[in-house]
Amino acid sequence: MGNAPAHISTRPPGEETGRVPRPRPSGERDTAAVSGAPGARDRHRGIALTALCFLVCAALGLQSWTALRATGFDLGIFDQAVRAYAHFELPRSPIKNVHHEFPPGFSLLGDHFTPALALLAPLYWLWDDPRTLILAQAALFAAGVPVVRRIARHAFADAAPLVARRAADLGGLVYALGWPLLNSAYNGFHEVAFAVPFTLLMLERGLAHRYGASAFWAALLCTAKEDMGLVVGAYGLVLAVRAHRAGHRTGRATGAVLALAGPLLSVLVNTWFLPAMGGPEGYYWSYGSLGADPGDALAHVLTAPWVLLQAAVTPFVKVAMVAWILGTLALLPLGSPTFLLAVPLLAERALSDNPNHWPVINHYDAFLWPILLTAALETLARLHARRGIRSWAVTATALSSAAAVVLGLGLLVRPDFWRPSPDKRPLATAAALIPDGATVEADNTVAPRLTARTDVVIADRTPRGADWVLLRVNDRTFPFASTEEQRQRVALLLAHGYTKAWHRDGTVLLHRTTPTPVPGAHRPGPDSTPVREAVPDDVGANLLLR
Repeated sequence: MGNAPAHISTRPPGEETGRVPRPRPSGERDTAAVSGAPGARDRHRGIALTALCFLVCAALGLQSWTALRATGFDLGIFDQAVRAYAHFELPRSPIKNVHHEFPPGFSLLGDHFTPALALLAPLYWLWDDPRTLILAQAALFAAGVPVVRRIARHAFADAAPLVARRAADLGGLVYALGWPLLNSAYNGFHEVAFAVPFTLLMLERGLAHRYGASAFWAALLCTAKEDMGLVVGAYGLVLAVRAHRAGHRTGRATGAVLALAGPLLSVLVNTWFLPAMGGPEGYYWSYGSLGADPGDALAHVLTAPWVLLQAAVTPFVKVAMVAWILGTLALLPLGSPTFLLAVPLLAERALSDNPNHWPVINHYDAFLWPILLTAALETLARLHARRGIRSWAVTATALSSAAAVVLGLGLLVRPDFWRPSPDKRPLATAAALIPDGATVEADNTVAPRLTARTDVVIADRTPRGADWVLLRVNDRTFPFASTEEQRQRVALLLAHGYTKAWHRDGTVLLHRTTPTPVPGAHRPGPDSTPVREAVPDDVGANLLLR
């Protein structure tokens, strides 16, 4: 194809299958000829960048585990869910169910649509431990490095071989040390572990004009979380337009199908599947400033569209969030149609009333990272074709690297971040004293240390009648509002059948020795009504507040 004369049609035989090389207009050169087939050195650089991504993400996750910063919410929840899958059961989490008052048999599939998590179940047959998820997530993030390098080569297909190679290396490096991935790794584990590689593979296969494969990865992406269908829908629009311009009927049809099927799947999951699995209607509705429910919000927006802008800039930290996300790539994503895929995810957060969605230290930005980096590479390729890209590339790399140092890499070189703080240190010692198979109410901080061998829930404002209770009393722990509440809980239990089995430096381990009823004790039953978390006042006030 690369040596075909200019009069040859840009729609080669077999294009209808979607399994054809990229069509090239007159004068366009073959990608392999331009960038060169990857040689040994190129492969070695790719392997090195992949290993770097895995090692950094794994190190941050294990650092968080070692320092007792990986907590019951959410590492413990996902650990219980995947362990249930490994036993061929629905993904149930006592930590989630008890704390939020869900019925005992409630499946997390009624909470979020994340069937992709089942793919991790076989790993638990090898090592039944929450750290399995930390390492698996690091591996899934690292799997994106070679895909990003291929995306860069697609984007720079018309550039000189040296430029294409440098773009692949630079894109792989910026991705591998991307601050959203480092944040997510440090925060334990989330379903974004699958969303990142699935999104990249969907985008890369589309750029390669392998439309069937692109649709396959788009379908898998929808199994990572219920709102990924909106991303797939936006991608379908971009793909359809690009394929139409290239004269690809298969690509145009694939894009049209994805544009319709993605949002439709999200609607069906939210309105039918989640409720069918026991999910309460409107449980995660976080857009009260727009309306009481989706229908009310739509009517409000149609009659007063300016409320969207008002909600997106109030409070101002939302503006800072968007500025940080785009600014760390020097605004380059805005120059590519691929940025359209990020719009639904950004809107979800900017319009939300939930302060947890506004900082940039959680896992939410990792959903955006594959989209933003792909869009940035595409913009750089267009800039290169016009007037050179050195200043833009250097600026984006410098800003992204600075953010990576602040939000991830800097933590790895701080010795104090590799060990528990003094208030947390006794928790691990006390947890080891709890016998296997016991029922436990544990400080959220130490709960993941107990999920593999006990029936554990987190200690919260309601006594649950467990055999063992492990709690700090000198330092506030989620979800208590104050240390005074924690002290009152310990005093209540000591007065009603519990004895102090162990204590040190403000950490108390209680054992239930008599069946004395505890006032207010309650465990959710079949008719329980789920409750939402009350967000502390300090959450969302600062972009970088951990």
